[in-house]
This record gives sequence, structure tokens and C-alpha cells, in this order.
Amino acid sequence: MITRIALADDHEIFLEGLKSLLVQQSNLEIVGLARSGRGLLEVVSKTRPHVVLLDLMMPRLNGIETARRIAADYPEVKTICLSMHSAPRFVEEALEAGVSGYVLKECAFDEILRAIRAVMTDQTFLCPAVAGILVDTWRSSRVDSDLGAFSVLTDREREVLQLLAEGFSSKEIAGRLNLSVKTVGTHREHIMAKTGIQSIAGLTRYAIAEGLTDLTISRTRGEAAS
Repeated sequence: MITRIALADDHEIFLEGLKSLLVQQSNLEIVGLARSGRGLLEVVSKTRPHVVLLDLMMPRLNGIETARRIAADYPEVKTICLSMHSAPRFVEEALEAGVSGYVLKECAFDEILRAIRAVMTDQTFLCPAVAGILVDTWRSSRVDSDLGAFSVLTDREREVLQLLAEGFSSKEIAGRLNLSVKTVGTHREHIMAKTGIQSIAGLTRYAIAEGLTDLTISRTRGEAAS
């Protein structure tokens, strides 16, 4: 299968350089380039790519808002942020906006390829540096060691939490665990109540820090189910 890719970055040298590397991959096709958020929305509307790679800081419409609009209007399109910013607040805002991956521009090109493979199998991908920063931030903010996943969550809640952190929807989780969507929602509410975490970004940090998942590893849906 050929994966259709759209790219957006306001730095032309970076944009063209990334394009030249990606076109060398036989299973990837570049269907559009943009230098602004609004330009990217036009590209997505016209070409309907499988995956979008975009910078966070772009003119006319920033990457966060662009990702949010793509998630709302084109939920089938996977979005990966390529950014110079590793601060947790940027990563959290991106995850909340609906991105499936976050890779630092300083990372090797292979990390971008791994991210594309991961999001195409409906997984969430964080490059190792970002995942490490999120874990360190979570650990430094923990004031109560009794909030550990293995002490406050049931076995089923830990299963649901892992799948949530890995990017699966409530419907997909229900199918995997042979539960109703309503039951998955109840487990999610219990997880949030027990941990005091009210966002998917926060739950993702928590799941990584507690050793329930490793989002730096690209896995297929089949592997995730085993």
C-alpha cells in the first residue's frame, strides 16, 4: 500500500529537504506541500492524504489549531507534529488537538519513518526524547506514590488505560476487550477519578511513566493485541 503524505512547514529549506528524503521511500507518495496552516487545510481538502506532517509554528494558522481542524473535519487523516519544541505543554496541546505523533526535528530521519508506520496502524507515536521528557515531568509532579497504576487501578482499568494511551477509540477498545462502549466509558471515568487526571495527554504521560506502554516503539495492531 502506498501511503499518501502531505507536508507543511514555513521553512522552505526544511520542507524541501524532508520531501527529498521521503520521496526516496517506495511506499510513500508526497501529494502536497504547504507553508502555512491554512495552506495545509487546502491541501488536505484537495488531496485527502493518509498522513500529514506539520510544524507547530506556522503563519496564518498555527500547527495546533490546524491539527485540531484536521481531526474534526478529516478524522481519517493521521497527523504528526514535527517541532523544535520539546516542552511538555506543547506536546500535551498537540495530543489534545488530536495528533497521532510528535517528533522533534533534531531526531534522525528514521524516527519520522517509524512515526508514519505507527500512526498508519492507529498507534500513537512519541519520539524517545519527547517520551522521556513527559515521563520525567510526570515523575517530578507526583506527590503521592499511592497513585501508582498497579495500586489504584484494577486489571481491566489498566488494560483500558494502555489502549487509550496507544490511541485506540472507545469503540475499538470495546471490540478488543469484548466490552460495551458504555462499559469502556465507565472504566475511563473511574481511571480519571482515581488518578485525578482529566485529559488524554495526561493519561498518556501516566501510562508511560507507570510502564503500561512504550509509545516510542512502533507496533502493529496485531502485535498490540497479543
